[in-house]
Amino acid sequence: MPEGHVIHRLAREHRRAFGGHRVRAQSPQGRFADGALLIDGRTLTEADAHGKHLLLGFDDERWLHVHLGIYGRYTFGPSPAPAPTGMVRLRLSGDDEYADLRGPNTCELLDPAGKKELHARLGPDPLRADADPELAWRRIGRSRTSIGILLMDQSVVAGVGNIYRAEALFRQGIAPSRPGRDLSRARWEAVWEDLVTLMADGVRVGHIDTVRPEHTPEAMGRPPRVDGHGGEVYVYRRSGMPCHLCGTEIRTEVLTGRNLFWCPACQTG
Repeated sequence: MPEGHVIHRLAREHRRAFGGHRVRAQSPQGRFADGALLIDGRTLTEADAHGKHLLLGFDDERWLHVHLGIYGRYTFGPSPAPAPTGMVRLRLSGDDEYADLRGPNTCELLDPAGKKELHARLGPDPLRADADPELAWRRIGRSRTSIGILLMDQSVVAGVGNIYRAEALFRQGIAPSRPGRDLSRARWEAVWEDLVTLMADGVRVGHIDTVRPEHTPEAMGRPPRVDGHGGEVYVYRRSGMPCHLCGTEIRTEVLTGRNLFWCPACQTG
């Protein structure tokens, strides 16, 4: 499932391609035909993201809400758009570009009240200027639940997925099994600041890099990572491999249906 930086990049792409312009909307697949009809010919006025949720605002105060889930994806291309292929849920077309949405978990229209309700049920997003990490701390600081689970709870922190969860905890030396209430406020603030920095870098470069400059392949004289996810990481998808810092074997286990990765030597705090 795409993590929050991907959705913020999609918001940016929609602003660039369609912002301030009327768009044509259609649902070749047919599953969003009624919704597409309502926004067809409307002007895209805003493109927003909160966690893993994309929100496109139109001049009639409707908001298109998209959650890609596991299988959803966007493709952009130059106009005129070719005949749609595959199961295109929604196509937005402008004078210069088009965007096709396939396989989303959610594709719906919200009124302003519905958008407000969506924001209210999501935790602070490290990529949003209005994010308040104090709201997350109120939940984390009194919870018996492990920090490894809490960071993946979108009502606690929005936008963090499996990679950012594993990497931020490694970088701060925190065991993922540690209960939230056992973290000090200072440790939580360090995790938050790390997420802000790492996720902003993800928006900028389009992939996830989490290793510090002194731990890059060039600095350490080690081979670069070879993985379809791209980017240099400390523990994510490195189960059974030696830790870059201490050489201990990276461990993994399934936690609430997702693979969790950590170094048992470096992450003792």
